[in-house]
Amino acid sequence: MHSTLADQATIEKSAMLSSRLMWFMSTCAGIGIANLYYNQPLLALIRNTFKVTEREIGWVPTLTQIGYALGMMFLIPLGDMFERKRLIVLFSALGAVTALGTALAPSLYVLLPASFLYGLTTMTPQLLVPLAIHLSGNEQRGRVVGVMISGILMGILVARVISGFLGDWFGWRAMFTVAAALMTLTTLVMYWALPGTQPTYHGSYVGLLKSVVQLFRTQPVLRESCLFGAMLFGSFMAFWSSLIYLFRSPTLNLGPREVGLYALIGAVAALFSPPIGALTERIRPRRVTGAMIGIALASYGIIYLGQYNLLLLAIGVLIMDLGVQLGHVANQRRVFGLVPDGQSRVQTVYMFCFFIGAGAGSAAGSWAWTQFQWEGVCSVAALMLGVAALRWLAPDPAQRS
Repeated sequence: MHSTLADQATIEKSAMLSSRLMWFMSTCAGIGIANLYYNQPLLALIRNTFKVTEREIGWVPTLTQIGYALGMMFLIPLGDMFERKRLIVLFSALGAVTALGTALAPSLYVLLPASFLYGLTTMTPQLLVPLAIHLSGNEQRGRVVGVMISGILMGILVARVISGFLGDWFGWRAMFTVAAALMTLTTLVMYWALPGTQPTYHGSYVGLLKSVVQLFRTQPVLRESCLFGAMLFGSFMAFWSSLIYLFRSPTLNLGPREVGLYALIGAVAALFSPPIGALTERIRPRRVTGAMIGIALASYGIIYLGQYNLLLLAIGVLIMDLGVQLGHVANQRRVFGLVPDGQSRVQTVYMFCFFIGAGAGSAAGSWAWTQFQWEGVCSVAALMLGVAALRWLAPDPAQRS
């Protein structure tokens, strides 16, 4: 009888997550995550506006990612404690407000805290993913993860393309004004379309945060996945936060539009996300993640040579994006199977580490460029991936007795 009820609950949840709703949520997650990446192709334009150094302007993406990481740690767990739809709509509205504040920043000293708040309030994507998992059945989980990550990856890519072109045509402030309008529209549509759910955690906020820490302490598979995710995305951010400086150098003499066009290469990786997610239902996700770490690490040899040849750089970017983004899909599929009633808290632990890696990668990439130019950027990215590869070669914590 108990089994029959559980099966019926799974069927009902699967019915709630129709294909149309799943792709709608994926699109909204992509629109939300784009807020974190609009500034990357615009750094040189912002720097010229405020007349600051490359090192100072490097704090803009770094603080955005740090704000996002802190929001992941202290705000996303609320998705297990409160009704997720209300939280999603709330943070989407706050994202519109902070986007407008960023557009209106009169100086770097205002832009830096505005960038931090922009990242802190961009919580919609990471609330939508656990909601989609919660609404899906076990047999859907791999595909759902793949579809949601596909939307997020496309949001990252489209953000760079749109940002590059709008920045070149109308200036960097125009991009954040458009972002504010887009987030306002998305907020209204999600309020109408998203289903409500019941909380899975009943207790205090302090107890909720303690349970997040407890998850990290008691789940060795989660800890390993956090390391993989942090190193993968850190290497990714070291590259993308520094590419504009390579393009602006006398060797290439290119601009933000070209950065945006190169970001389109990653669309190939995003298209592979749903099938890779489904593949992890048949092949152990850790194996897929390890293969992707190796692919991303190998790509930096090509990316290093790409400073002299744009075709080689494009090939390297394609390989790197495939490795990093598909590694993330396999990694998330792995962690979402650990604690069925704590999806938001699992997401919190994983994505907090993920974006701490991003912040470290952005800062290290900017520093490496100022000290060693493109050789330094590639070395920093390869070093981060090397750390992940060494951990992958160690015993699988899931098989320890």
